[in-house]
Amino acid sequence: MQYLKDTIFYQEAIQEINYDFGNYYLFETFVIGEINEDVVYTWKHHGKKVVEELSHIYDNNGKNLVYITNRVNAYSVVPSDWINFFRLSYSLRAYAVVSSNPTTLFNSALEKLFMRSRMKKFKSLEQAIVWAKNLALEDKKTA
Repeated sequence: MQYLKDTIFYQEAIQEINYDFGNYYLFETFVIGEINEDVVYTWKHHGKKVVEELSHIYDNNGKNLVYITNRVNAYSVVPSDWINFFRLSYSLRAYAVVSSNPTTLFNSALEKLFMRSRMKKFKSLEQAIVWAKNLALEDKKTA
């Protein structure tokens, strides 16, 4: 697994936001999140803060954004907290989980139960980024 900073894509980020629980890298049409080791990620303590800030920066509810979670560290997510995200009228164009850990990929299936957006799993960050960029190109072609 690679951190974004260790790839050629890092230089394309338009902004980096660092929290005590993880880092977020903003691109034109997607966001990459890297959560710190051993965090138990919840809506109340983490997600709400991030979503509100990103909504302000991107000036929308996320409907055109792809969120890539680059799971380079072991941490937990409360899957049912996605309900809070969607209940508050936030959305995503798509959601990608990057992990080479079979357990992490299996656990992401639980998240899918609460996800209202397109979701895809990847074993490399590069594959997820290419997918996100292609989704943005598809949007431009149909516009």
